[in-house]
Amino acid sequence: MDLFAHKDISKDKIENALEVRNPATNEILAYVKKTGESELQNVIQQAVCTQKQWSQTLAEERSDKLMRFYQLMVENQTSLAEIMTKEQGKPLAEAKGEILYAASFIKWFAAEARAVCGDIIEPKAHGQRILTIKQPIGVCAAITPWNFPSAMIARKIAPALASGCAIIVKSASQTPLSAYALEILAKEAGIPEGVFVVINGDSNLISDVLCKSQEIRKLSFTGSTQVGSLLYQKCAPTIKKLSMELGGNAPLIVFDDADLEEALEGIMASKFRNSGQTCVCANRIYVQSGIYERLVEALRQKIQTLRVGNGLEQGVNQGPLINQAAVLKVKEHIEDALKHGARLLCGGKTHALGGTYFEPTLLCDVTPNMLVAREETFGPLAPIFCFNTEEEVIRLSNDTEFGLAAYLFTQDYKKQWRVAEALEYGMVGINTGLISNEVAPFGGVKLSGLGREGSKYGIEEYMEIKYLCLNLK
Repeated sequence: MDLFAHKDISKDKIENALEVRNPATNEILAYVKKTGESELQNVIQQAVCTQKQWSQTLAEERSDKLMRFYQLMVENQTSLAEIMTKEQGKPLAEAKGEILYAASFIKWFAAEARAVCGDIIEPKAHGQRILTIKQPIGVCAAITPWNFPSAMIARKIAPALASGCAIIVKSASQTPLSAYALEILAKEAGIPEGVFVVINGDSNLISDVLCKSQEIRKLSFTGSTQVGSLLYQKCAPTIKKLSMELGGNAPLIVFDDADLEEALEGIMASKFRNSGQTCVCANRIYVQSGIYERLVEALRQKIQTLRVGNGLEQGVNQGPLINQAAVLKVKEHIEDALKHGARLLCGGKTHALGGTYFEPTLLCDVTPNMLVAREETFGPLAPIFCFNTEEEVIRLSNDTEFGLAAYLFTQDYKKQWRVAEALEYGMVGINTGLISNEVAPFGGVKLSGLGREGSKYGIEEYMEIKYLCLNLK
């Protein structure tokens, strides 16, 4: 794949460009051209034209092109993963896994394109027929994050393309190369020019144009609650349909009767994937008093086996954080917790490699008055809280404005149902720390967002229901 043949990417410095750097080495990887306001308006107008043509294609045709797109992603898995690791920092094995995860959404919605159906409704009068059909909502826009630069795009473009929508993607400034690589493969798969377009540049300018545009009928955003709220307000005058996957503060609960090894594996998988830089990672780990000391010690030993380094190196499973701001936030949470009585069991500082590498960290005796209990850390910090009763831990878990993901570990099946239903979250993992896949609806409640991505529900976010009333008299 010749990524640098793309018109917006160069190895040489170009005017009005974004620098793309490798967070592991600080090396400049590429310069990416910024999209200005007039150019963006042209992209929108082109999308309006191509949208009409794309929406008229048969669902079978769209499905076939998406399947070809899926196959190309699988065939180019290693190249796509290497691009991701270089610009985002995650270990190569994780990046390869993300490419297959991203491709799974393309494959899933290739099938869903053929399954869109309306309804025949019993009429209210003789000689009358009532039916509904589903039509693509129109030109869509997506604003995507840096932590999963391929999967978050695929999860949005797949249902849009399957339903017959054109979509404009503003990728994260830190990780635009993965986005351009997907755009190139989509074109190779036969998806027409202008149906899926990647843009980059000034976030405020681009979001203003996309939100204010009457032609953009749907906006999908993954990012912070603060930014999501601003986008919500900007979209209000044009009454756009919105999908928003926002901040999280995920509790992970381990009861006394849990399988200890299963719980440890779940904590490690949830907390330290992508060096803790995921919206669904365990941010607050609650352990019942009967197994507290035993689990904390076992977790300390597991954390100390993690290897920090450049994601391209063999055996590395913890890459660098995305930037210095991320490092500072982890440090702030650690310092605040220690000041208020927490104990540091391992890690706690910038790694010897320097840069944005940070040691995987374990804190115990954490309490609800600490910053780490109220804010999303987004880094390799595992804070352990002790609790006594089921009622107590449900109250503590729900004591947040967020409601994206939660996890619980218990062998009592009645407790599994009882606690899962009591937790105020859009997604609950039971005896597992990994919940994301293409067949399940991904999304949160409260300040964690609107709508659902993936699953059979995902394509509905990109369609409108039209009611037809026929008078046959």
